[in-house]
Amino acid sequence: MVESVVYPFVGEAQILDPELIQETIEEIVQIKQGMQAARDRQKSYADLKRKPMEFQVEDKVLERVGDVAYKLDLLEELSRVHNTFHVSNLNKCHADEPLVVPLDGLLFDDELHFMEEPVEIVDREVKRLKRSQIPL
Repeated sequence: MVESVVYPFVGEAQILDPELIQETIEEIVQIKQGMQAARDRQKSYADLKRKPMEFQVEDKVLERVGDVAYKLDLLEELSRVHNTFHVSNLNKCHADEPLVVPLDGLLFDDELHFMEEPVEIVDREVKRLKRSQIPL
């Protein structure tokens, strides 16, 4: 019978039999299999969210630039915007053409941020205290 000698701390020696070593190896294999199964489950759920995006020329895409970038056909109003985008920033639009919002009535500042201006005050709130009222 072959026995292994283990030194857990300096000066201490323990003799382990082959059965204990075999049980430990089997437990390690079982733990690794469980971890692999958990990793595979997580990957299957993550892969459901990842869909390979492919665009065609009829999707208002001028050309494919590299593996993950596309050059778009933008409107004249957006001529100051860089027209090449990473695929993660793009979504397919399944809207009808008549439903597209015209950009004529919208106001943008120099950095192309939407500027919203109030048209009219619809309602007003009054805060009532014990002896006074404060219009908000």
